[in-house]
Amino acid sequence: MKFTHLFLLLLVVATAQAQKKYEWKTATAAGYTYQYVTNDPMATRFYTLKNGLTVALSPNKKEPRISVRIPVRTGSNNDPKDHTGLAHYLEHLLFKGTDKFGTVDWAKEKPYLDQIDELYEQYNHTTDAAQRKAIYHVIDSVSGLAAKYSIANEYDKLMASIGSQGTNAGTWVESTTYQEDIPATAADKFLAIQAERFRNPIFRIFHTELEAVYEEKNRSLDNDQRKVLYATHEMIFPTHNYGQQTTIGTIEHLKNPSLKAIREYYHKYYVPNNMAIVMAGDFNPDEVIKKVDAAFSYMQAKPVEEYKGPVEAPVKGPLVREVFGPNAETMWLTFRTGAANSKEAFLADLASSVLSNGKAGLFDLNLNKQQKVLSAGTNVLQYKDYGLFILTANPKQGQTLEQVKDLLLEQIEKLKKGEFDESLIKAIVANEKLRRITAMENNANRVDDLADEFIKSRDQEWNDNVARLDQMEKVTKKEMVDFANRFFAADNYAVVYKRKGEDKSIVKVEKPAITPVETNAGKQSDFVLAMTKDPLPPTKPVWLDYNKDIQRGKTGLADVLYVPNKDNSLFRLSYYFNQGNFNNRMLPIALQYLQYLGTDKASAEEITKQFYNLASSFSANAANEETTITISGLQENFEKSVALFESLLRNCKADEKALESLKDRLLKARANAKTNKQSISAAIRDFAVYGPNNPFNYVLTNEEVKSLKADDLIAILHNLPSYKHEVLYYGPAPLTKMSADIARLHTMPKAWTANPKAVVFKPLKQSANQVLFNDYDAVQSEIYWVRDLGQYNAANTAKLNTFNTYFGGGMGSVVFQTIRESKALAYSTYAYVQTPAKKEDDYTFIGYVGSQADKMNEAIAGMNELLKDLPKTEQNFANAIKSQKKDIETQRITKDGIIFSYLSARKKGLTEDLRKSVYSQLDKLTLDDIAAYHQQQFQNQPFTYTVIASEKKINVDDLKKYGDVKKVSVDELFGYENVNRAF
Repeated sequence: MKFTHLFLLLLVVATAQAQKKYEWKTATAAGYTYQYVTNDPMATRFYTLKNGLTVALSPNKKEPRISVRIPVRTGSNNDPKDHTGLAHYLEHLLFKGTDKFGTVDWAKEKPYLDQIDELYEQYNHTTDAAQRKAIYHVIDSVSGLAAKYSIANEYDKLMASIGSQGTNAGTWVESTTYQEDIPATAADKFLAIQAERFRNPIFRIFHTELEAVYEEKNRSLDNDQRKVLYATHEMIFPTHNYGQQTTIGTIEHLKNPSLKAIREYYHKYYVPNNMAIVMAGDFNPDEVIKKVDAAFSYMQAKPVEEYKGPVEAPVKGPLVREVFGPNAETMWLTFRTGAANSKEAFLADLASSVLSNGKAGLFDLNLNKQQKVLSAGTNVLQYKDYGLFILTANPKQGQTLEQVKDLLLEQIEKLKKGEFDESLIKAIVANEKLRRITAMENNANRVDDLADEFIKSRDQEWNDNVARLDQMEKVTKKEMVDFANRFFAADNYAVVYKRKGEDKSIVKVEKPAITPVETNAGKQSDFVLAMTKDPLPPTKPVWLDYNKDIQRGKTGLADVLYVPNKDNSLFRLSYYFNQGNFNNRMLPIALQYLQYLGTDKASAEEITKQFYNLASSFSANAANEETTITISGLQENFEKSVALFESLLRNCKADEKALESLKDRLLKARANAKTNKQSISAAIRDFAVYGPNNPFNYVLTNEEVKSLKADDLIAILHNLPSYKHEVLYYGPAPLTKMSADIARLHTMPKAWTANPKAVVFKPLKQSANQVLFNDYDAVQSEIYWVRDLGQYNAANTAKLNTFNTYFGGGMGSVVFQTIRESKALAYSTYAYVQTPAKKEDDYTFIGYVGSQADKMNEAIAGMNELLKDLPKTEQNFANAIKSQKKDIETQRITKDGIIFSYLSARKKGLTEDLRKSVYSQLDKLTLDDIAAYHQQQFQNQPFTYTVIASEKKINVDDLKKYGDVKKVSVDELFGYENVNRAF
């Protein structure tokens, strides 16, 4: 195979870079010594403070924000055998405050919390059911008394008030990581808050938080993918805690928590020499390290006993497990890899890309491109001691999971025999370089990589991470083949077949009797008052000027919207059409068909390889009302990439075999969607908004799919450039040159062809309550509230955004505090007004509670109370205003995001950046404005309820008290079977 010009260029660049050294160096600045790796593109500084705390700082001035991760080297691996799930419990409790915040009076609260500690110890050691119930009744009673002094979600509200976004945390097998994204001006306050947060965490409001964890456990019982993940770990790790302890824990241990055990765990593992502060964003590292040191110097180092997992014996398989659930069938075939940063782990990761890189791997070309399965791919989950090399696939119609497994193993044999192009490894490196350039622009990607390295490294190994691409490029095809023959030995794998059917092993966590607790929503601790007394230094917002920030031109008939890329050599070119599925239901399928087609000059597989070797790609997607075709890559290969796509689009040939396979896979994917709760949820919400004929089910019926003709789809593809479209470009080429290149490469007609007429959907106006019910085999019940709120009006944006933040968005909102924190009715709950994409369309209200089936009636009543009467808290309202202002002040819309911001504004009839007027209105809003809007739109107004739950676990007659009940089947919802269609 001949290399392209770009490929040769990349080889030259790679050869030059191979001479670079990635070595640890030591430097001193501002009185602090740090280490860094030479030629690290992230310019990360690594500090180790006197108490052992690791601090990793990666400056990036692209926007005035800082992404933060605080990783702790502990997870479910370290859970005591008799208290599994403890690390995860603790993660939840680190949001409850300390003796300084989260409380209105610590001295009065403490005796009750001490009593609750002792009660849980009694509860933990009591087996008699009647005695346990009596003890829990006392726990509930004392918890109510303690809650009179607690302030629910004060941490979350505090972080929102300083403009933090994405407040969250996660626990996994060997890590617990806390995350925030803050304005750069909030760094001082942020560090003070975090230092206090970890100083003396208080485990308050415990029994309602425990119930939230129960809900999380029950949600996991409905998650088929999680069942497969757990089964895989159990087989691959028969003695190591990776496979023997789940992160959420066993039901028995969840029912018997020990606050004392959780506190002991905290003091054992949450020590500075086992933690890190990782930051990336707009800061001066010389200044930040002083502030981190000052904030966290109180922490004292302690010896930490690292979990030493047993050495697992080689896998002698194949090991086989079956799991059952309502979702479509799938399978995982898994091999065990070596330790993180080992040579085996490194080669396994590269082998994964040889098999599946989304474009030109063996799975991609031989299975997905040839449509031998519904889908197939690979993934490597790498932990510190071992990793999982996972092959996944979903069967097409009439295909068994066993047949799919054999197809995957056939590709493994091809890898072992070296049946792949010599150039593939080099192309993988080139595409990975492209991905890293893009990823590095994002602060969250930076801190995620650094936090992951901190968790997995036994020694400082960031230099290996930085050098990884150069090391990959040195791997020869022979080395990869030799590795594959060693690694993929006979039958050294585990298989999990996820079959469709009832899971008879499920034992759900039963709900305890919980009395709603006080949240003290309008109160603040002295600590928070001190933190918020002085406003943050202002950050000047940056507004878009669509006339200045976007250059305009013409190429043929098409308008050009252009934004220059001054940072690197990447380009993105899009053809943007104002037609989509609503104009032609065959268009989305035609664009899917395109990826399986070739031309007179090249097969589909050869074209895919050419794109991959050019380190470029294309996507073609039809939404309901627009279609976007995007080609992206390196500017050096702009002309070749665009020419290759244009040749494919204009010269693609009908392939009857490919079409029949596509039809088969489409029908299978549709059947799978009808078993998926998330898909059913989307379908039933559209049914609630528009009725039985709606955008979700405006698709070809199965019979129409079966009757599709290749020539008709080819005609759609060939004719697509004749319809009006705009050319969108973000890249380094000058506008005039790019426009001239497009005029030459992208032939346009002398006059545009008129678009096919689009179907128009009008939302229903609720005149009375109605309940739409779908019977689905699940432990949980999924409940949505839907209501039409009238036509879009840009002037209402500030008010509606504030309503969303105050009422139902985030952990500090009214809905979350009431439904989850006070009443313990759900793990996940929210409510918001959904803004339409076009000025002609309507707003829609969406409320949601996902609760245990036996809490359904309480959950509905809880949300209905909030929709009838809005709790008014001035402080929470003020926090909502502060949060929005900081979000706007620190938001930077850049790159081709500027163009898509303009297109979005244009659809709403706007010519200016809407954020400017929203920002100016925020300080003028009052809580009374929000209350008046709530009263007008929700108080005593009708709603359409949608409920997805199992008839075996709820009483459907209970739903009748909320409105007329209509049972809707998946056939009605999805429209594939031509049920009651009247388009």
